[in-house]
Formats: sequence, structure tokens, C-alpha cells
Amino acid sequence: MSRKFIAPFALTAALLLALPIVASAAPVTFFGEDLGLGEGTRLPSHPNADAARTSFLSNLVGVGTETFEGFAQFTAAPLALNFPGAGTATLNGSGYVESVPAGTNGFGRYPISGDKYWETGDVFSIAFTNPIAAFGFYGIDIGDFSGQVTLALQNGGVTNLVIPNTVNGSGGSVLYFGFYDTTTQYVGISFGNTAAGTDFFGFDDMTIGSLNQVNPIPEPASLLLLGTGLAGAAGFRFRRKRSA
Repeated sequence: MSRKFIAPFALTAALLLALPIVASAAPVTFFGEDLGLGEGTRLPSHPNADAARTSFLSNLVGVGTETFEGFAQFTAAPLALNFPGAGTATLNGSGYVESVPAGTNGFGRYPISGDKYWETGDVFSIAFTNPIAAFGFYGIDIGDFSGQVTLALQNGGVTNLVIPNTVNGSGGSVLYFGFYDTTTQYVGISFGNTAAGTDFFGFDDMTIGSLNQVNPIPEPASLLLLGTGLAGAAGFRFRRKRSA
């Protein structure tokens, strides 16, 4: 009697496609930073920050981004934010919309996309109309006067995150920070500044996503480990059939 042989690695690939991705513990964070060239110079590129954003977005589907382009210069809080395809929110607290078409504002801050961004030297918060499970943003000129950004994620309790930005670096830096959470949803985020009133920050291109827009991709190492295990299991089963 002939036996049909299924290659172990082919079987592995098929099983990998069929297996669901196991939800990871929350929150999963992404960070990239490009140090500045001084307060009067806009970085011509920010590859580290952009790479962090790309990695963050690769785990999401159909999320929305607020670019601040729809607001007039000097518009202050409360600000009605719109994240197309993902929801709406209200920004409260200190700050205003600034417009800098070229260069910097003279103090190291500038937009990432378009002409506008959120400028602040104090704390502010964002209250979401519907709970979110993912959030990311660009930060500009953070840390050159001892400031560090902190986030308080609100979900009935509080989850605190500290952004690992460089402290007392050059002005004009750009960072990207994002997180997703497959186990907890958040109704608000408060931004803190450890040097409030001294270190002023810019924020741009804020992105949110709901829980059903989070679609985590497996880490390469985990995928390899899983594939190796499945290949071994397939080979063992084939050997058992041969010996039957």
C-alpha cells in the first residue's frame, strides 16, 4: 500500500497559517528617536522615529490619525480631535495649535506633516469618545531642557508609561512613541512633563485604534520557534507512520 508523504515544513507552513496569534500582555510599546541639530534647524529626516511608527502601524488595521491641519493657528483647548475611521476625542489642558511652514519656531519645534502641530509646555489630556486599544504620536524638541514625557493611561485605574526620550540633548529632536494593548482598553490619556513650564514640546500625527483594529503580527523569533516545534511534531508523526 502506498502512503502519501506530506513534507514536514509544508505541514508547518499550513499549520502556521491556521493558528491564531496569541494575545500578548499589555501594553506593547514602540519607540524611536532622532537627536536634533539645534533649536534653529529642522531635521531633514528622522529615520529612527519613522521606523518606530512603521513598526507600530504594522500591527494595526484601518486606524485614524489627527494631523492638526484642520485647526486655525493658536486654537487652544478644548480641541475636538478627529481620527478618521477610528473615532473622535477631546483634548483639554495647556497648549495651542502652532503653524510653522518651514524651519522651526525658533525654539526647536516644528510639524512632522503639513504646517501645524500641538505646542505645549505643561500637561494636557485626551478623552476618547469610545475606548481605544492603540495610540501613537510624534514628539518634537522633547528633553533639551530636562523634560521627560509621561503618559497616564486611564481605564478605571491608571497605567503609567515613561517615554525614554533623551534628557538634555540637542534641540529639534524627533521621537515616535506608540503602544497597543490587546487586554485593556483606555478612555483617556494624560500627558505629563517632568519639567513643566521649562521644557516646551511639540506633538503631531496622533494615531488611535480600537481593539478590533489591533492585529498583532508575531515576532520573528516566536514564529521561528513555533515553526521549529511544528516541524518536529510533523517529522515525529511521519516516522510513526513509516514504522506502523
